[in-house]
Amino acid sequence: MNPKSPVRAGSRILLLSAAMAAIALLAGCSTVKGWFGGKDKAGEAATKPAELVEFAPSANVSKLWSAKAGGGEGHLGARQGPAVADGRVYAAAVEGGVRAFDLQSGATAWTYASKLPLSGGPGAGDGIVAIGSLEGDVIALDASTGTEKWKAKVENEVIAAPAIGQGLVLVHSNDGRITAFDENTGERRWFWNHDAPALSVRGNDSPLLVPGLAFVGNDDGTLSSLSLTDGRPLWEQTVAEASGRNDLERMADVDGTPALDGITLYASSYKGETVSIEGPSGRVQWSAQSGGPGRVGVGSDRVVVADANGTVWALDKSTGGVLWQQPGLARRNVAGTAVQGDYAVVGDFDGYLHWLKLSDGSFAARQRAGGDAIKAAPVVVDGVLVVQTTDGEVSAWRLAQ
Repeated sequence: MNPKSPVRAGSRILLLSAAMAAIALLAGCSTVKGWFGGKDKAGEAATKPAELVEFAPSANVSKLWSAKAGGGEGHLGARQGPAVADGRVYAAAVEGGVRAFDLQSGATAWTYASKLPLSGGPGAGDGIVAIGSLEGDVIALDASTGTEKWKAKVENEVIAAPAIGQGLVLVHSNDGRITAFDENTGERRWFWNHDAPALSVRGNDSPLLVPGLAFVGNDDGTLSSLSLTDGRPLWEQTVAEASGRNDLERMADVDGTPALDGITLYASSYKGETVSIEGPSGRVQWSAQSGGPGRVGVGSDRVVVADANGTVWALDKSTGGVLWQQPGLARRNVAGTAVQGDYAVVGDFDGYLHWLKLSDGSFAARQRAGGDAIKAAPVVVDGVLVVQTTDGEVSAWRLAQ
């Protein structure tokens, strides 16, 4: 949870971030209400992460490579994740700068050293890699060489990867503001403010860029469509109502980048709702009472979401109807979902990756990416899944044919 406050001195921001993330971590292990109100009625066992159950693997997953991107994220809640573009993996760390790796081999292409607390992971596109910091810095690098192109500043910490495309670098800072910079010069083109609620889940995610538009998830449970020309809002739609008797109950953050399939958007909320929205008009096509704060995985006929308690759900893309649920990862602080082949993939607080069959949600494979938490959703490109732990361990995985 994080009250969105202006950035102060770097050391104070690091301490504040650590404190807020510790609350979020505890919330992921039980519930926010449970942490503030004492033990659940079912007893202490109900707050413990579910134990992993052995199963006979039905999918063959192999590790292609692993590498170190740096360290220092720990419990800051920055959800550091990799970006993949043009055959390379780009990864950053609070302590360690930015590194580029070959997608297939893991060979290091270049390293950009920085003493800034880089956070939220890099964005990549149009030959540029961009990254923000806990102190509001924005840095753009040449994707081929790692050479610095420009630096800029925003008014709050950046714990989401910038989005790059159509001549712009869009930065979603933790106060809810979107700032658009010229991708070649770093000149600020426009900014857009969205009022933040008094209390929210710590973190946000990248905007989604499509021709002429950006789609942004907001901390008040809404999704906004912005014109890339000037940042003008075109429509705003509610994903989940920020309703309740107090600030805790009203938390409805849309913290995962919305997913796009054709012209249909899928977005999910911490309050446990997922919606299908027609992108051009903003019209809601269906709403389901299953969802969570992370990214939505999209399959051919279904979307997959993980709720705040760790249950993974598959929803019919046409109707939002529940196709299956998998409760075996309850309270394991499951990150956002990705789809790799015929499987949904999620990471957990103990560094495990779990492959679930898209057909029925049963466990198909399990591998450990590292000994620390996976906070960001895995990324799948060209059949390769890439993930990063909070200790800066980056690894790539492929399904055997």
